[in-house]
Amino acid sequence: MEANFPLQVITTLQGVEANFQPFSKFLQNWNFFREVSMLQDSPSTTPCPRFGLARFLTTLWGNADMAGVSPKKSFLGFILAWVVFLGIILFMPQPEGLSQQGKATLAVVAWASIIWVSEAIPVGITGVAIPMLLTLSGAVDKFPKAVSGFTSNAYFICMIAFIMAAIIQVAGIDKRIAITLLHKLRIKSANSTIMGLFGVNFILSIIVPGANPRGALLLPIVNGITNLFGDTPAERAVKKHIMIQVLVYGSMISGMCILTSHLPNLVLVGLFSKELHLDISYLDWFILQWPYLGMFFLTNFWLRSHFKTKNMGIEGGAQVLTEQFKRLPQISQSEILILLIFGFTATLWMTQSWHHIPSHVVAMLGLILLFIPGIFPFTWKQIQERTIWGTLIMLGGALSMSQCMGSSGLAAWLAEHIHIFAVGHPWWLILLIIMVGTHIIRLGMLSNVAAVSLFAPILVKLAPTLGLHPVAFTMLVADTDTFAYILPTQITVAVIAYSSNTFSMADYAKAGWVSVLMAIGYGIFVMVPWYAFLGLPVWDPTAPWPF
Repeated sequence: MEANFPLQVITTLQGVEANFQPFSKFLQNWNFFREVSMLQDSPSTTPCPRFGLARFLTTLWGNADMAGVSPKKSFLGFILAWVVFLGIILFMPQPEGLSQQGKATLAVVAWASIIWVSEAIPVGITGVAIPMLLTLSGAVDKFPKAVSGFTSNAYFICMIAFIMAAIIQVAGIDKRIAITLLHKLRIKSANSTIMGLFGVNFILSIIVPGANPRGALLLPIVNGITNLFGDTPAERAVKKHIMIQVLVYGSMISGMCILTSHLPNLVLVGLFSKELHLDISYLDWFILQWPYLGMFFLTNFWLRSHFKTKNMGIEGGAQVLTEQFKRLPQISQSEILILLIFGFTATLWMTQSWHHIPSHVVAMLGLILLFIPGIFPFTWKQIQERTIWGTLIMLGGALSMSQCMGSSGLAAWLAEHIHIFAVGHPWWLILLIIMVGTHIIRLGMLSNVAAVSLFAPILVKLAPTLGLHPVAFTMLVADTDTFAYILPTQITVAVIAYSSNTFSMADYAKAGWVSVLMAIGYGIFVMVPWYAFLGLPVWDPTAPWPF
């Protein structure tokens, strides 16, 4: 670690010393900071003082390093989050037009934003901390309100989707589907590989919620294909094209169309249900969002031009997939039964307008059917080990905070201040300003769920003040946020792809900034007319819900 880190800590903390007297004595302990500044990258070579505070904090530093997090980033983020939280609660004057509950919620939002950006603590723990802070700060008067996100319809759909996905993974059905489809397609070129893998990604999005598990599943398959190429500049460019387009762009775009396959979708549905009393079904969501599939073809065209991979063939690609296909075991009775239950559940989701059973109740029914004794031969322990509990807990906290932003008046107060910059412009320019602004903010945030949970409540309140439809406006901006393609660290699935060492940060950014501009343009020139065709013109705030 950098030897001058403690001096940077001092510089950071001196700015808040005047208002936080306990830091004064801490900053005077120069001997401690001199000892800590001797820390090195390797825990095994770190000189450790024998006694006192220096030894204690040196051990903390080493533990953080061994845990796989950046000690410097996490410690600074953790300290800054609490300084800002306490600063808002104790020293910030009561803003005009904002209630005491709204101010307390602002402190929690600021704390969560800094923690999420710095990754100071695991995301699952933030889901526990947010309700605690909402209660202690006075943002809510009763604890059930602080955990309202954990009892929402969206949370239950997500929880059941995660458990179902774990069952699919334990059974090996996800891998069977991916390899079988690619084998049948008999890919021969880079472009056919990309299109085939996108088809696989889209089908997997129906049964595997979240771009991250889909990306993790496809990574070894994509690696196996890219390893068929050599190391010439042209072949390295093909590897970059395939990895970025398939694992990052493909995973995100396919998830936007299926309600349960992209967590921000559930955040938006939960928000619309709470704030606007709208119940958006599985089929309604697909009808609204399917045109976004066109973004895959546009971005693929751009990357093919950028990396110059138009006519690149793959030697032995079909052979590799044939070998993997032959190694698959014969499909079992359990796999067939699981697929039948999934098909039944998906059918009920898509026909909700006929039978009127809520989507979260359908999900519960499907889960119960999967646990009929004898359906599958594996244990609950195997399932829970593959369930994404941390992300699920974070989602509950994020949904709780999102709902509190609305009920406390914070979202409306923030919307009033943003309104100043957007008012007086035509609808398309307002969209452009807000879309660009959210992308700038997103440069420092890894989580799509966190970003949408912060932005969406504000957007819903902002839309009517600007003369825009709250659903269309919120979805257009939030959907554009999904295309955060400037840095790999903006999307977790991009981090998964980056771990392959196929492309550099610079490669990703050079291709990504154009893709972001394309996404903004696509939202304005394609999705706005589509929403208007369905009966949701963004420029008409009074348009009734068409479904």
